[in-house]
Amino acid sequence: MHRVLDETVTAADGGSFPVRVFVPSRTSRGTVVYFHGGGFVLGEIDGYDTLTRTLAASADVTVVLVGYRRAPEHPFPVPVDDAWDSFEWATTRLVDVPGGAGPWILAGDSAGGNLVINTALRARESGQVISAALLVYPVTDTDIDRPSYRDPRNQLLITRDSMRWFLDHYLGAQNRDDPRVSPLRADDLSGFPPTALVLAEHDPLLDEGREFGARLRTAGVPVEMRLFDGQMHAFFQMVNVLPASNEAIAWLAAYLDSAVFTNRQEV
Repeated sequence: MHRVLDETVTAADGGSFPVRVFVPSRTSRGTVVYFHGGGFVLGEIDGYDTLTRTLAASADVTVVLVGYRRAPEHPFPVPVDDAWDSFEWATTRLVDVPGGAGPWILAGDSAGGNLVINTALRARESGQVISAALLVYPVTDTDIDRPSYRDPRNQLLITRDSMRWFLDHYLGAQNRDDPRVSPLRADDLSGFPPTALVLAEHDPLLDEGREFGARLRTAGVPVEMRLFDGQMHAFFQMVNVLPASNEAIAWLAAYLDSAVFTNRQEV
């Protein structure tokens, strides 16, 4: 990395959380705001350091890794609000950092994918332009009775029971039909950013990921979707352990090159 910055974001509610900014070069082409996975309960910046460094270097983009506050100490909607606050912080504070002038891209895996969707929809309402969304097996619903949740071949690192545990910690007795929790239940997905969607074959979340991609296409959103055969939920973060992780990062970098940066150069 050309530079790595550790910063603190003050949230709208007065709390705070860390972010780490990875600047790969002096010619960084834009900025990705990345929300990590972990079921809204687990995950932290150090555990995602290698992944985001690899993404930054592969795509030559600055990456802001967000250490949003997590349940059960900080249940819904705190992570959703922290995601928005981190995006606003990045767009106003990184103007002098390579890539800090945009274009702006949102990315995240699992629970982080849910935060991408929330942030993108809020940006749509506020008129802020997001050039692309990178969704890696995102959480898009709270229905754990879909076939992919019940398939015994998918009960690997993440299981139906562990997803129930995560959602109970995050939501408690709160309304699980809220579209911020279950974006599949949002009335309108039009205007969502062009999207690259990574899915894993042996993943309890596979069905809802496919369904969300289909909903985006129905809403007129350009979507490129890739199913990684033989992979389980969480494979993406296992950089230099599972070869498919590096393959998925390379695929997302290639998507950004063609869908965001090439088109920008043509304009």
